[in-house]
Amino acid sequence: MRVTLGKARRRSKKRLFKEARGNFGGRSKLLRTVKETILRSRAYAFRDRRVRKRVFRQLWITRLTAACRQRGISYSQFINGLTLANIELNRKSLSELAIVSPAIFDEIVELVKAAKAKAAA
Repeated sequence: MRVTLGKARRRSKKRLFKEARGNFGGRSKLLRTVKETILRSRAYAFRDRRVRKRVFRQLWITRLTAACRQRGISYSQFINGLTLANIELNRKSLSELAIVSPAIFDEIVELVKAAKAKAAA
């Protein structure tokens, strides 16, 4: 007797087509193309989960650079001063502070400048 895999095949196809929904044309209608599309989309998703982390770090550094320049210090001097002052805040929280509460960020910059002056003397 011939085995057709009726239910199982239908279930696996249905799962693939559901994942490929929203794609254009054959990318959501034709099985072979759907398989290619899903494979590629999963690869992009894996890659871009890592890329997203890089992009956010770039954004935080850009924000910090702008905030530091307004206060008369460069970004690299600011980060060096944080190390000298033993302030262990990450770039994400520092950029949030610069946006949400500039007064607190001003105090941090003053601490950094003081630490740099102390280290230079």
